[in-house]
Amino acid sequence: MKSFFDKLAGSKQGAIGFLILAALILVVFPLTLDAFRLNMVGKYLTYAFVAVGLVLCWGYGGILSLGQGIFFGLGGYCMAMFLKLEASDPESTRIQSTPGIPDFMDWNQLTELPLFWEPFHSFGFTLLAVVAVPVLLAFIVGLAMFKRRVGDVYFSIVTQAIAAILTILIIGQQGLTGGVNGITDLRTLMGWDIRSHEAKTVLYFVGAFLLLACILIGRFILASKLGRLLMAMRDKEERVRFSGYDVASFKIFVFCVAAAFSGIGGALFTLQVGFMSPSFVGIVPSIEMVIFAAVGGRMSLLGAVYGALLVNYGKTVFSESFPELWLYFMGGLFIAVVMYFPNGLAGLYQSHGRKWLARLGRWRPKARRAEPVAARPAPSSTPEPTSPALETTP
Repeated sequence: MKSFFDKLAGSKQGAIGFLILAALILVVFPLTLDAFRLNMVGKYLTYAFVAVGLVLCWGYGGILSLGQGIFFGLGGYCMAMFLKLEASDPESTRIQSTPGIPDFMDWNQLTELPLFWEPFHSFGFTLLAVVAVPVLLAFIVGLAMFKRRVGDVYFSIVTQAIAAILTILIIGQQGLTGGVNGITDLRTLMGWDIRSHEAKTVLYFVGAFLLLACILIGRFILASKLGRLLMAMRDKEERVRFSGYDVASFKIFVFCVAAAFSGIGGALFTLQVGFMSPSFVGIVPSIEMVIFAAVGGRMSLLGAVYGALLVNYGKTVFSESFPELWLYFMGGLFIAVVMYFPNGLAGLYQSHGRKWLARLGRWRPKARRAEPVAARPAPSSTPEPTSPALETTP
């Protein structure tokens, strides 16, 4: 009988894959990487939250969102607003014209804190907003689109348009959002210095555990009846609708779950790097997030994490070695994956890795066996039959 963990992971192989990933990010990376590189991997893992959400809504739900940077940025800005208010206490900002407000507001001649910034003095409200704000926007967009049966490429274009609009809005409202520079100079979290190496390591483990929890939540959704309905809607949406199911509500739900994952990733990104800017909200970062899921495998929650790690590592290496060509390398990587490995790394494992592991498991070195010594037959108690030719007649 399968254990609860096996059921949650989907299969015994899924459980093994989950444990391997957990060992990699919780044990191998912290023991083998220095503080700087570990912080970089922590930043890569924040993108993995978006990729896992895309596996749910794109790979299984058939909803290709090209605007996941919206939710990633909203979660990051919510956390950045709290950190910026903490760094803008009257003592630290006494040289400003208006002490007690963020520096970019003072530069733009604001004399008081805007009303929508006030709730972010509370850390509890901030944690709630990190999830609630992206989910609320996703619910509004999903309700407006899916209830009107807008899908496929039209939905992707609309999400791109929303990403562009939000980027322009953030840049244009410089006095309220920090403009093109974003919200910077974030130093402490509840009085705890987040810039130290020890803090970066703690934040890395917090992000890793939250990512594993999101993967388990995603696996739980896919293992339920909802997961089967998502796959059915992706392949035969009209048939599911004619069967009496509210397809729009299911799409809205999975879109909101993906938005929540992205918001958590954005908040952790802000904590890891110490700032948030509109460059993580627009169309280009949103498309890059789709690439993470495509390279890892849009049908694999674990593959999405590996895809985010691989693509961002390649991005770092290419940008360090070939600063003028790294975008072409990234584009070439995506084209190669789409053409030759349409199911990503997970599909490559399914088609080749399993067979190789199976062959490896069947191979065993043959041990030399000693030749058995011929044993003499034991004497029989029954007399041997005599040949008729040797019998004598009385």
